[in-house]
Amino acid sequence: MSSWLDAVNWNSDGLVPAIAQDANTGRILMMAWMNRESLQLSAERGEAVYWSRSRNKLWHKGETSGHIQKLHEIRLDCDEDVIVLQVEQLGGIACHTGRESCFYRVLKDGQWHTVDPVVKDPSEIY
Repeated sequence: MSSWLDAVNWNSDGLVPAIAQDANTGRILMMAWMNRESLQLSAERGEAVYWSRSRNKLWHKGETSGHIQKLHEIRLDCDEDVIVLQVEQLGGIACHTGRESCFYRVLKDGQWHTVDPVVKDPSEIY
């Protein structure tokens, strides 16, 4: 394995949070987890590969939906425990709800309000 992976401060489960950010707009698209193998594969392929905790397996973003994340840059924060992926989101949809971003709700007056539209019905994607 590459020594650059040794610089990452992996949590007790061998994971690190990874934030996907649109390389052009700066909008946060999603957060997921990466393990050592998924981070290595992402760097090699130039596309985001995550670790799915619910499925307990590697998850190549877009493998089902076609909404692949092309990597422009991988950054590591100062504490070495968070990754930021600068990506081009193919298809313009990062969220399994069919929205551009997973962060589509805003807290206002003590309630969560949905502020972003569904770009494509999830039943047409999955």
